[in-house]
Amino acid sequence: MFKKILIANRGEIALRIQRACRELGVKAVMVYSEADREAKYIKLADESVCIGPAPSALSYLNMPAIISAAEVTDAEAIHPGYGFLSENADFAERVEKSGFKFIGPTPESIRIMGDKVSAKQTMIKAGVPCVPGSEGALPDDPVVIKRTAKQVGYPVIIKAAGGGGGRGMRVVHTEAALLHAVQTTKAEAGAAFGNPEVYMEKFLQNPRHIEIQILADQHKNAVWLGERDCSMQRRHQKVIEEGPAPGIPRKLIERVGDRCVAAVKKIGYRGAGTFEFLYENGEFYFIEMNTRVQVEHPVTEWITGIDIVKTQIMVAANEKLPFAQRDIQIKGHAIECRINAEDPYKFIPSPGRITTWHTPGGPGVRVDSHIYANYFVPPNYDSMIGKIIVHGDTREQALARMRTALAETVVEGINTNIPLHRELMVDAKFMDGGTNIHYLEEWLSKRDR
Repeated sequence: MFKKILIANRGEIALRIQRACRELGVKAVMVYSEADREAKYIKLADESVCIGPAPSALSYLNMPAIISAAEVTDAEAIHPGYGFLSENADFAERVEKSGFKFIGPTPESIRIMGDKVSAKQTMIKAGVPCVPGSEGALPDDPVVIKRTAKQVGYPVIIKAAGGGGGRGMRVVHTEAALLHAVQTTKAEAGAAFGNPEVYMEKFLQNPRHIEIQILADQHKNAVWLGERDCSMQRRHQKVIEEGPAPGIPRKLIERVGDRCVAAVKKIGYRGAGTFEFLYENGEFYFIEMNTRVQVEHPVTEWITGIDIVKTQIMVAANEKLPFAQRDIQIKGHAIECRINAEDPYKFIPSPGRITTWHTPGGPGVRVDSHIYANYFVPPNYDSMIGKIIVHGDTREQALARMRTALAETVVEGINTNIPLHRELMVDAKFMDGGTNIHYLEEWLSKRDR
């Protein structure tokens, strides 16, 4: 096991990784920007290093500064968390060439799965079901583009090969709009991701967003840890996640999970990862793989009892998975609400000083957050300030516990989206389970009328 790990992230995930290090008896080094100087997890760390000013490009995305911090503190490994450099293959390669262990997949795996075209081709070869679409990147030939769209069938969606996080996508309903959409998406993709390649897929009308969590070690062992339903989202950004997915047959989930395990073994994957699917009319369609720990990983930890972050660290230290697929048992139901510093209905960020912070408690309630009373939420980063996760023997009990937890939570001094979560937890259709990825935006549009 490592003696010292550098955590190259901020906020709640930085604190989450720090806690895992403490449980493993590993010293934690925190890097931070000037905007995060007063964060409590910085003061709780064994060591900390300021790596630059507030802008991410000058701090949390500053590869040389992070590597230098690892060198001066004698860290042995670097955990990237999620976001920032967590899925940057060049960073992973630089970490390992500098003599440190990257707590995540190999640079090769990140590159394969980070490019949506190569990821899809890899999954097809591994027998993982994919959305019908172009066989690879779209060419420049307009005749071929039109023919491909006709074969796939309208509506289609044009996606950036190097995109992610809901960016670099455009839905096309008619041939008249097709070529302009392709060219516009190519231009946006080149500017945003440095890769102008785009591909085409059939646009599913009312799918759900289902993801499969996997863990793999460096000894050819891999397992899948159940699924999460992440369909409650706005502009492709997840708001609520839960597991297991309501109303989907277990045998179908198991079949897809087994294929995901076969795929990670085929590409020699190591660490934590998530296969994301669209689910419609009883069929699963692969859309992408996240080669890192997910924001919503606590949902899976609740229903399996497995600490995903600790396992990430153990696997990176070349230890074998301490469990096999037969040991994975899904128990009860878990729900997570992302708590954001923003107007609950206009979604305008609300940075500022938190004057009151009261967290909920009780059976089956977990709060992952780095904030505290008098904490200043900086305007420089993502608006998420924490997560409330609950677990119950049944989905109904989990919903009741989340309603109670949200009622107990008090945040003053800034706006948060807690009022939105409180409304959604009593929404009849959400309570029934099985809402699709468009439901929340439709719900919001009706609410605004």
